[in-house]
Amino acid sequence: MFLEFAYDTELITLVKTIPGILWSQTRKSWHMPVSQELIDRMFQLFEGKACIEYTALNTVKIKADAHEKQRAITEEPIAAKVSETTQYKLNKFINWMHSRRYSQSTVKTYSESIRTFVRFYAHKAVEDIDNDDLIRFNNEYILAKGYSSSFQNQVVNAIKLFYITVEHRKLDIELIHRPKREHKLPNVLSKQEVKLILEVLPNVKHKTMLSIIYACGLRCGELIHLKPADVDSGRHLLLIRNAKGRKDRITPISDKVITMLREYYKVYKPQVWLFEGQYKGEQYSDKSLQSVLKQAVTKANINKPVTLHWLRHSYATHLLESGTDLRYIQELLGHKSSKTTEIYTHVSTNSIQKIKSPFDEL
Repeated sequence: MFLEFAYDTELITLVKTIPGILWSQTRKSWHMPVSQELIDRMFQLFEGKACIEYTALNTVKIKADAHEKQRAITEEPIAAKVSETTQYKLNKFINWMHSRRYSQSTVKTYSESIRTFVRFYAHKAVEDIDNDDLIRFNNEYILAKGYSSSFQNQVVNAIKLFYITVEHRKLDIELIHRPKREHKLPNVLSKQEVKLILEVLPNVKHKTMLSIIYACGLRCGELIHLKPADVDSGRHLLLIRNAKGRKDRITPISDKVITMLREYYKVYKPQVWLFEGQYKGEQYSDKSLQSVLKQAVTKANINKPVTLHWLRHSYATHLLESGTDLRYIQELLGHKSSKTTEIYTHVSTNSIQKIKSPFDEL
């Protein structure tokens, strides 16, 4: 039985506590023997932490928590629980998303959310589900299991789109009590911390990749999708194609970055992708890059749960602190709304550090 998920330090820590679990370097995923005991253990660990897609298993028994009166629920694969009509509609929804060129991650996220929803109402036809059912699903599944507000919003969005496109009717989505968005501040490293992380990297490829994420404010996916032709050294520009929201954008690259790229190119000579994996023409793995960063952070003695996105946040914050106009930062990051970029004003320390506490005058 294999466990596959995006790199997450909290989930990895939990996974390592499962007896007999091993890491497969070939498949880049965790695996363990199939047994009811281990399955029960897995669901206990991930309760409220992640949504588990387990339709490949024959039978799975989930132990409910105290909020569900300690009752045991036996879950079966979707195909065995939902009607053929419902299964047909699920496939129709997935095909519609593919035809509209939704990203693979969005298709997967939305389809899994709808599967969770129809599994909850497996005894009821999809067309008979009404607004009262939405309220019950919210209270008895999402809230009872302690799932996050982001997961709740994700499910709401999937349900809304499913009923509009497949059932051709609207449900009063607000009745599911869509939670308020959490306004968390972005995690930012100091320039000195970024420098320490990059300096401990002995591998030219690893150092170049992490340097470009910080130097250009890229998302991890944008970096690993770069091709050699996307680097315009003559104009000192980097072209990011088909980024989030299916938008292209350009960002400036300095002479220092160009020099680093030339040194990297001489050693590795990439063929298809600018940064390739173990084999020529193979795209570099985002999980591998996150692992590289984690090792560098440990080696640099930085006791923070740093992720690749922290480098992007740090880039934006450091630009703002150096006096770059917020509108330009918005363009460089590829944000659709200026409100998204404005969050960096809350972590910029230039103005805050000038404020004198009245305590100092006592």
